[in-house]
Amino acid sequence: MILYIAEKPSLGRAIADVLPKPQRKHEGYIEAANGDCVSWCVGHLLEQAAPDAYDPQYKSWKLEHLPIIPAKWQLLPKKGSRSQLAVLKKLIKQADMLVHAGDPDREGQLLVDEVLSYLGASSAKLTAAKRLLVNDLNPQAVSRALGQMRRNREFVPLSTSALARSRADWLYGMNLSRAYTLQGRKVGYQGVLSVGRVQTPLLGLVVRRDDEIAAFQPIPFFEVLAKVQDGSGAVFHARWQPSDACAPWMDEAGRVLAKGLAENVIGRISGQNATVVSVEEKPKRQAPPLPYSLSALQIDCNKRFGMSAKAVLDTAQSLYERHKLLTYPRSDSRHLPRAQFEDAPGVIAAISQGAGELLQGCDRPDATLKSKAWDDSKVDAHHAIIPTGKIPNLAGLTATERQVYLQVARQYLAQFYPHYRYLETRVMLQIAGGHFVAKSKREQQLGWKQLFRRDGNNDEAEDNATGLLPPLTAGQTLQCLAGELLEKMTQPPKHFTDATLLAAMTGISRFVSDPQIRQVLKETDGLGTEATRAGIIELLFKRGFLQRQGKTIVATDAGTGLIRSLPVVATTPDMTAQWESALDGISRRETQYQQFMQPLLAQLAQLVEQAQHVLPVALSGVKVSRRGNRRPPRKSPARGGKRKSPKAAPKE
Repeated sequence: MILYIAEKPSLGRAIADVLPKPQRKHEGYIEAANGDCVSWCVGHLLEQAAPDAYDPQYKSWKLEHLPIIPAKWQLLPKKGSRSQLAVLKKLIKQADMLVHAGDPDREGQLLVDEVLSYLGASSAKLTAAKRLLVNDLNPQAVSRALGQMRRNREFVPLSTSALARSRADWLYGMNLSRAYTLQGRKVGYQGVLSVGRVQTPLLGLVVRRDDEIAAFQPIPFFEVLAKVQDGSGAVFHARWQPSDACAPWMDEAGRVLAKGLAENVIGRISGQNATVVSVEEKPKRQAPPLPYSLSALQIDCNKRFGMSAKAVLDTAQSLYERHKLLTYPRSDSRHLPRAQFEDAPGVIAAISQGAGELLQGCDRPDATLKSKAWDDSKVDAHHAIIPTGKIPNLAGLTATERQVYLQVARQYLAQFYPHYRYLETRVMLQIAGGHFVAKSKREQQLGWKQLFRRDGNNDEAEDNATGLLPPLTAGQTLQCLAGELLEKMTQPPKHFTDATLLAAMTGISRFVSDPQIRQVLKETDGLGTEATRAGIIELLFKRGFLQRQGKTIVATDAGTGLIRSLPVVATTPDMTAQWESALDGISRRETQYQQFMQPLLAQLAQLVEQAQHVLPVALSGVKVSRRGNRRPPRKSPARGGKRKSPKAAPKE
């Protein structure tokens, strides 16, 4: 008997749908006509044991207990999971062959591997186990995946990477949260100070951005436009380019800060001849935007529809599991396997039939065009989020489901249009000894951009062109009619939104101070994972460390006080970015588990000791937010008892 173990019932049912019929449904599994069975994990069935599972004394939070480091790690059944674990244990014992069908990502790999180990699957069965990678729940795609199964042992490094992350997060979160919560009580803060290796640097980004905005002092700066006319009467504008001699009156960004200097330029150029120094015309093209990863989809949906990261994930998950209209959504890839190119005509036909509004006023997509999205070297367990070959019934979707589906479908359709092409012209002028530049852009082929024009989503290739230019040649003499003074103010950085915070997490190298680490991180996944980023942002809201002001995200007093109280290493992305780089190395067989854990344990001991010697005075007088989490355990003055402490370590 072959036993397929899926991560969720929805995937289990999709696998069963393509197995021999008739089938029998049992409690917790489905039996096919040939005796093969499909069961599932209902998400996480196991969790890291709480500290008091290792020693009852840890139920009470005390500084002298820290750091808590398990000698032998334990997993325990989550509440309500024992019955399904019993079903799986019976089936694993009966099975001749095991098929791991967890979600195609790091966490999905570990989730089922841990269940197999916990329930005592024999070494022979584990060695022979297969890995089923399903990105699309429609029958045709599941059948194809069944024909492409791999050895589960190929994914041991991926599972080890997830295990290292899980244990490291437990150690870091449990120990530092206890340490700072207990220290916080000494200055009167009565909430739990949750510290995590991802959530805390993320909070630090927001606090530092808030500080930059609060400290910002606007400064006026000045630009000059020359109004120029050619012999035919055509008028255009050219922008002044300050010379090196102007440097004493400019800031580091090259902005002119002296109004008198700009006014002097205007006085010198008005009514003077303008000589064309050079004319450069360059044909340019822009490839279609790649299909979506989860973060890219979340960013675009927040910008366009104002949807939170969690709302986008939940909606995409519904379109994947319930409606079977999208492929696996928790993907960090923006590429597709070459073998899937043959499905393009069917997917295009399904979109055209069910969501034809996307193609109104556009050329027909060309299914023979192969964009750079099809690249096997950039696809492993999962690929970009794309529509399936199922015809959508838009009327049967919620408003948000419809929005997300159409967003993904349009991005997929763009792969079957030619490049956007335009001619970029740059003209250099000399007026009264000063240099001026005029630019223009003339579209030659809309290509994929025609899909995005109707809703105004057309900012991919915009530049600072100053208007259409008449035909010009080098050496030509023109007339400067007048100069125009533009007075502007420097702008503070903007508060984070869901979109920009997600972009910061995916492009975390921009916020890393160490240049060597920054270089390494340019090719890694960023802060957190595709599957966890939305949850981490929401967790900071739930714990009262972040709050929304309209579309912007700002830190609360508690969040700001926590960051002010922690060492810099805990509030910046450098350390957790190094973790992500090391975890990625484990998954690619470049780093060993112990090479990651040993220095982490040494650093953890230093951080705990540092916490014990510093009071978080920045939290003095700060009240716990209404959305803040539970108070730490403490003795009751009346009964001498203890409050129940949080069971699990704060995640990431």
